[in-house]
Amino acid sequence: MERQIINKLIKWKEYPFRKPLILTGIRQVGKTWTLKEFGRLHYDNTAYFNFGENENYKQFFEGTKDIKRMMQNLMMASGQRIEPERTLVIFDEIQDFPQVFEALEYFCDNGKEYHIVCAGNLFKSDMAADSEMISIDKVEILELYPMNFKEFLIANGDDNLAAFIENINILEPIAEAFYNPLLEKLKMYFITGGMPQSVLSWTQERDVPAMETALKNIIEGYESDFIKKAEGKDASKMLQIWQSIPLQLSKNNRKFTYKGVKEGARAREYEGALNCMADLGTVNKVYKVDEPEMPLSGKEISSSFKIYLPDVGILRKMYQMTSAAFGEGDRLFTEFNGALSEGYLLEALMPQFEKMPRYWSTNNPFHKVDFIVKYEGELVPIEVSGTTGGQSKSLKKYKELSPDKTPLTVRFSLDNLKLDRDKLNVPLFMADEAARLIGLALDFGKGLSLLDIL
Repeated sequence: MERQIINKLIKWKEYPFRKPLILTGIRQVGKTWTLKEFGRLHYDNTAYFNFGENENYKQFFEGTKDIKRMMQNLMMASGQRIEPERTLVIFDEIQDFPQVFEALEYFCDNGKEYHIVCAGNLFKSDMAADSEMISIDKVEILELYPMNFKEFLIANGDDNLAAFIENINILEPIAEAFYNPLLEKLKMYFITGGMPQSVLSWTQERDVPAMETALKNIIEGYESDFIKKAEGKDASKMLQIWQSIPLQLSKNNRKFTYKGVKEGARAREYEGALNCMADLGTVNKVYKVDEPEMPLSGKEISSSFKIYLPDVGILRKMYQMTSAAFGEGDRLFTEFNGALSEGYLLEALMPQFEKMPRYWSTNNPFHKVDFIVKYEGELVPIEVSGTTGGQSKSLKKYKELSPDKTPLTVRFSLDNLKLDRDKLNVPLFMADEAARLIGLALDFGKGLSLLDIL
């Protein structure tokens, strides 16, 4: 299994002003495996300390700021060797141990010879700039997402297809010899999703029941986390919200409503539970903007948003759609008003852009742009479709409202790759290349504008 984030970890290792690193990400996304694999590939040895399994380790961080003393105590207690610059030290399950977070500041200031990486089921707010847990300027933070489609292709033995996608630099139709296999593999990915255990059950064992069981266990694990993380009655509210999401995403406008959770429900009763879920990362919240202008954060409508699950495989499982859908034409892309396609695209966009995408919509007549992203100072509207053909009336309307500020519109669909002046169509299986392809299209558009001037 190959995780692309290891390339970022290599850069972290080589950086002369390296800080302790915290790898964040949702439950079961592969944080521990990724850090251990990084250590195996790029260090002489790895020293692994799991604070959830052995709370006694925390005593070595109490009452001292002496880095060498901490390391000696850990080595003695665990029997593991730690050599400066040559050993990767992993602190795992640190979420309930403030002593470790405090020690990371000491490692940053006085122990750069020790390569320290950490993981745990952390709240996003714990890693925010105003966090009380840790001084954010003393650590580096990376987020690990579910395996993307390219990582799935490599795990499935389709390295050639992954390489083909990465090396497309001309915005013209893809030959059927590549297009058709890629679309077929994307259907497989919609079945497995990107959670490592589910992917491995398929790619290594070709065991569909085991893959389904893996997804079932992950879903149950999230539901168990609601009880552990929530206070008072919020656990049951979180579970109600969680179970309502598939149906809410099936609506044409996808807008999340509290009455969709429970008849008569009010925001004041459920928003705390929903915010906790977003803080855990088990849901992603995409806000509506009333006007597509920068900064987008200033145009957000706080009461209008869509809620997505973190993985397309989890959503497919919660829809109770079986793997038989793989052989039923384009059903995976179109069923439930294309909810799986839209959720999949958000997964692909999030690691590529600095901020969470937003969306835009109007009523009477109804128009909806699924996502808006910011690319090098430009706002780019994006629509998702699980079909071929058709024209995007919503993208056209968006362009009409803001022609001078919309140099490019993008549509992800089952149509082939094509750039028609300021309209870019991208096949769904190229979603992981969204930012790069948008850059190519914008550069091409600037060239056309220059020719028009001349």
